[in-house]
Order: sequence, then structure tokens, then C-alpha cells
Amino acid sequence: MDHVPPQKLIDEIHNASVKKAGLGVRSMLLKGWLSGALLALSTVFAFRAFDGLSGGVAHLVAGATFPVGFAMIVLLGLELVTGNFAILTMGVLGKKTTLPATLRNWSWVYLGNFLGSVFVGVLLAFALTKGFLHEAGPLGEKIVEVAKSKTWAYEKDGVQGWLAALIKGVLCNWLVALGTVLGLVSSSTVGKVLAVWLPIAIFFALALEHSVVNMFVIPTGMFLGADISVAQWLIWNQLPVTLGNVVGGAALTGMLLHYSHNRHP
Repeated sequence: MDHVPPQKLIDEIHNASVKKAGLGVRSMLLKGWLSGALLALSTVFAFRAFDGLSGGVAHLVAGATFPVGFAMIVLLGLELVTGNFAILTMGVLGKKTTLPATLRNWSWVYLGNFLGSVFVGVLLAFALTKGFLHEAGPLGEKIVEVAKSKTWAYEKDGVQGWLAALIKGVLCNWLVALGTVLGLVSSSTVGKVLAVWLPIAIFFALALEHSVVNMFVIPTGMFLGADISVAQWLIWNQLPVTLGNVVGGAALTGMLLHYSHNRHP
């Protein structure tokens, strides 16, 4: 596997930031849509994989299977907003792109990720219930259970619950953004897949909070009958988790990597 030296890796990240900042709206939406859809499908795959398991084994299997979607996103050169929180931050700090271009990318890609996630959620809910005529079965029950745990549990604990969601979002995207960066450390397909697998497996096994995954899980749970309102979803999960993801990706990955490899202190 061809390994990219650290300083060359920073140059690769800067080049990626320039490309991402220069994308047209249609490209950002379509690439974001595909990323959201692939993450949704890989989430379902992970839920199916640990069906019947419990405890540490279930978390281990979930962590080992979920990264397939992320690997496909990296290999296809798609747009995932959580990774872009780090890549474009480094571009701004390296003076390769601008803050307005960065915010433009984050906004359109976030929307694309949301549309792709919900699209898969609608199709899956329809398929599991055979047109909403029957119960969704064990897989549907699992999605509903997880959706409730991502909203009700935080709401029950009030401010501390909101902050817990925020911090889980920070920890999550510290890892996910590292996965995006590690996707650039190798020029080979196998090298890229193995590199991104490591931090992504950790985040999913630890049940941390990823804003794009939650764009799929919570609305799909609602489609399947979970007693969750749009306000509960947005206030107790999507908002704090998204803010946490921004901090984890931009500060703990983007800024730290920039300053630790800055040749001009």
C-alpha cells in the first residue's frame, strides 16, 4: 500500500478543500444525496448484522459492519458534511479557500445528506411494512427503539441530556473526520478502506452521535410509528449533535492537524 507522508497529506487535504469549495450546487446536492443514502443503508446493514446479539459482541459487530458505507463514500469521492467540517476548515486555515465558500459547501451538502437519508428511510419503512399495512418486524422495532433512545433519553435529562448529545456529537465527529482524512493517506483502494475503517468502527461501536446517521434513524423511526415529534427530534438530537459534529470536525480534527503540521508557526 502506498503511504502518503504527513506533510504531503496536508497538501492533499488542501487540494481536496479547494475542489470541495468549488463544487456547483447540483454536484453538492447529488454527491451529498448519495452519501446520505449510503450511510442510511450501511446503518440498516449494521442493525441487521447484530440482530440477536447483545452486550459487547453486538457493539463489536455493529462497529465492524457499519464502515462499509463510509468506505464507499470515500472511494466514490462523494460529499459528507461531517468530513467536510474538517477538510474545509483546514483549507480556510491554510488560506486555500474562504469561510463563505466553506459555509456554502456545508449548507448544501448538509441538505443533500438529509434528502438522501430520508429517501432511504421512506423506502425502507414502506418495504418493511409492505406499504404500511403490517408491522415492521424486528428490524423496524430496532429502528424505533434506537430513534427513541436518541430523543426521549436526552429530553428526560433536560439540559444535561442536551449537553450529553452535544458532547457525543463532538466525540463522534472527531473520529469520523479523522476517517475522512485517513482516506487520503493511501493511494490504493485497499489502503483507503483499511484506513477509514479504524475510526469509523470505533464511533459506531461506542454509539456516539452522528448528525447524518440520525437524519435517517430518527425520521425512519417516526415513519414506523415512534411517538417522536419533529420538535423533539430537532431540539433534543439534530441541533446539539450537528453543533457537536462541527466542533469535533473543525476544531479537534481540522484545527489540530493544521497547527500540528504547520510549517510556518
